[in-house]
Amino acid sequence: MNPSFHTIGIIAKTQEQRLGHILSALIGHLRHHRRRILLDDTVLPWLGDAADSLPVPRSQMAAEADLVIVVGGDGTFLGAARTLVDAKVPLLGINAGRLGFLVDVSPHEMLGRLDEILSGLYVEDQRSMLHARLLRGDDVVAAQDALNDVVMHIRDAVRMIEFDTWINGRFVNTQRADGMVVATPTGSTAYALSGGGPILSPCLEAVVMVPICPHGLSNRPLVVPASSRIEIAVNEHSRTLAQVAFDGQDTFDMEPLDRIVIEPKPCKLRLIHPIGHDYLQILRVKLGWGEQP
Repeated sequence: MNPSFHTIGIIAKTQEQRLGHILSALIGHLRHHRRRILLDDTVLPWLGDAADSLPVPRSQMAAEADLVIVVGGDGTFLGAARTLVDAKVPLLGINAGRLGFLVDVSPHEMLGRLDEILSGLYVEDQRSMLHARLLRGDDVVAAQDALNDVVMHIRDAVRMIEFDTWINGRFVNTQRADGMVVATPTGSTAYALSGGGPILSPCLEAVVMVPICPHGLSNRPLVVPASSRIEIAVNEHSRTLAQVAFDGQDTFDMEPLDRIVIEPKPCKLRLIHPIGHDYLQILRVKLGWGEQP
């Protein structure tokens, strides 16, 4: 039997009309089970006068919660993951968004699944993450974690970036493209998939590098070990301004000769899934694959 959860944090999407009903049902159910509840400030606007406690900072939630429930879409989940991964607190996603690869519990089955999870009936999954730094000479301009991907892309012009790539200090190539996606297995179903990259099973210790609209037809997605140190540098001859984005949420401008250094994050993200979680079924449903006859 898995450990049970007694102190539960709740984080919500900031813009979604139906959240009030979902959150009220969720909080009422947890109170019925006599669980201690920690509310993020994203939750309170949806509760109105029903809110009877003050929000807690994410740092307190990270330190005290046994489980954090994220109500929203994958974007909400990504933001929560990046702020809570270092605390090693497990996350459970309730899907109030659209596609939802990470938030795999639907609102209509939420209470039943929650009963199972509170009873210790669940599956824990660990996902690898990336840690990336934007370097300008010897200065660190930005340092961020990413669960899905680190993306270098065109800033504001419809022309290609010229950039160089290295893996573990070894030169790979110089490319002209609209950018580069470096994705974890979790992120392989996001931007990397749209760029023609492969779907990687979440249990793989790998990273995929997917060029965005490359000029050369021989520039194809490249899968490398998760332990790889990947470096991408804007070529001094590039005339196009570039940006780097971390999980599509935090974005920083790049200058010629700036470098992005991407390495594996030492600790992994803990995910909680209901009993019967089936990654292949999720792919089949979310991507509209054909069912068995």
